[in-house]
Parts: sequence; C-alpha cells; structure tokens
Amino acid sequence: MLKALLSHDLPRSRLLSLLLIVTVLGLALTPFIFPSTRALNVAAKILIFIVLVASYDLLLGYTGIVSFAHTMFFGIGAYGIAIASSRMGPGWAAVGAGLVGALAVSLLLSLLIGLFSLRVKAIFFAMITLAVASAFLTLASQLSDFTGGEDGLSFKVPEALQPGTEYLEQPFLGAAIDGRFASYYLLFLATVALVLLMLRIVNSPFGRVLQAIRENDFRAEAIGYRTVVYRTWSNVLAALFATLAGALLALWLRYNGPDTSLSFEIMLDILLIVVIGGMGTIYGAVIGSVLFVLAQNYLQDLMKLGAGAVEGVPLLSQLIAPDRWLLWLGLLFVLAVYHFPSGIVGRLRARAQENSP
Repeated sequence: MLKALLSHDLPRSRLLSLLLIVTVLGLALTPFIFPSTRALNVAAKILIFIVLVASYDLLLGYTGIVSFAHTMFFGIGAYGIAIASSRMGPGWAAVGAGLVGALAVSLLLSLLIGLFSLRVKAIFFAMITLAVASAFLTLASQLSDFTGGEDGLSFKVPEALQPGTEYLEQPFLGAAIDGRFASYYLLFLATVALVLLMLRIVNSPFGRVLQAIRENDFRAEAIGYRTVVYRTWSNVLAALFATLAGALLALWLRYNGPDTSLSFEIMLDILLIVVIGGMGTIYGAVIGSVLFVLAQNYLQDLMKLGAGAVEGVPLLSQLIAPDRWLLWLGLLFVLAVYHFPSGIVGRLRARAQENSP
C-alpha cells in the first residue's frame, strides 16, 4: 500500500525514512505541538516551499533545464487568488476563478516559453527566462490599478478560512480550532497530495524519458523521443505546480505583492534548497525546505543564546553576534554543498547502498 502510494519510489535509506517520518508528523501536528503564531507561519512556509521546490526539481533535477522564471509562475498563482478575491469578494467562487485563471495564464506562458526557447542552448534559455521574469516583475509593480503595484493586494479569504471563524469555543489539545487552523490543514493536505502526484509523474514512463533527456538528450532523440516536446511538457507541469504553490501562499497570507512572490531572492532560495536537498529527487525538496526555512527563521535566535553564553569574550562574542546570522547561514550552506555534493538525500542513499550487503 505504502509502496503504491509513493509510486514505488521508496527512500532507500533508514535515516532518510526516519527524517521523512519525523518531518511529516511534525508538520501534521504543528498546531498542537507548537501552537504559537510564529511556529504556524514557519510550518506553513515549509509546506509552500516543499511544493515550489519540488516543482522546480521537475525542471532542473529530472530534465536538466535551468530556468529563472519559476517565481513568475509562483507569483501568477498568488496574484490570481489575490486579484479575484479583491474584485469578487471573499468566497470559494473567487478562489476557484482566481485559481483557474492563474493556471490558464501559466499554461499559456509556459507553453510559449517552452516552444520558442527550449530549442536554444541551455545558457540562452536561462537568460531568456530571466528576462521574462524580470519583465513580469516590472509589470506587476507598475500596474497599480490591477495588481496593487508595490503595495500589493490585501483581501479576505472564504469565511471558513478566516481567523475570526471559530469552530470550537475552547482549544482542543492546546490548539485553537478556528479558520487559521482550517487554513493550515488545507495547506498540509494540498502539499501531501501534490507531492504524491509529482512522485507519480517522475516515476512514470514520462518521468523516465525526462531523466533520459537529462543524462543524454542526443541519445534520447536518437532512439525516437522528441526531446523538445518532453522538455516543453516538463516546463508546463513545473509551471502549473508552482502556480498552485503561489495560490496556497496567497490563501495563507491573505496578501500578495511583488516582493512576496516574485522576488529574485525567492529564486535563489529555491536553487539553494534544490542543491542542498538533492537534485532529481522529490524527497530532497522536502528535507531541503525544512532545513532551509528552519535555519532562516531560527538561526538568529540560536545565535542570541550563543552570544549571551560567550559575552565578554572579545572576538568570539562579535563573531556570534545575532546581526551576523546571514554570514553563518551562508557558511552553513557552503559546508553543506561541499560535504554533500549530491545533496543530503543523494548522500544518504549512497551511504545506505554502500552499507547494504
């Protein structure tokens, strides 16, 4: 049953299996174990990034395509929900219309980008996608009447997801059962479903062809596969999943703006997570997203504790100062890439294979 659910793509490492079980259980029980608003926001961001990074891995890890337009599709999903909800008012009809519209726009754009750009060499395709993403960011910032411009759009979600909606008067196991609680579990269930769907895609015959193209596109073409068609469909699928991740972000934040979903910093974060978790494995997106988002949100707090412990030590207290957390975060990522060149998941699988009889 479990093998079928995971599309027969098992972790193949006891330690990786343990990490995945702890991650899933931790995210599933976050509202009860860590009921604070900050912890819930961090967990929600992890869920959104899992979908976003896994969708990018369909391009980079499984097909070997480097694209810098992924945040554009992420932003389209978020703007689709934001624009529809702000114009139509709160309700599931607005969410549905915004989602359908965003998916349609992403489908069209990804098809155009794929058909016109994937015939060129990899570096030129990357530059084309960077130019398209930059143009879209500029457009979103300037169309104030439509997108809210630099200020973005704040909107109301359906009543069932609004924080003021209470399902139980008293907390249950320490968690307030309200609209925020419902929103979180909507994100959780959507993330689980989308990750399982992506696992199914990459382990299907279609996914095997994508991996063959990644390894040697000339050989794949020679045995009869039209590589441009497969690359285009890979681009489309990755864009649609990124759009869904953007829609989840908008539903959680009840706001969207250029810096929230279209920032180039998000694209850099995606690249870092893919490399750290391991390219060409959906599980890498899960582990990488958890480690990255936790480090991004809690490393500064840990450094505050460390700085307090070594207070008075001249050089050490300055090095561990909380305002230098970005320096240490960068150092941690460099060490992770150096010691795990195939990513954490790739290293754990290789180690398990070495130890197997």
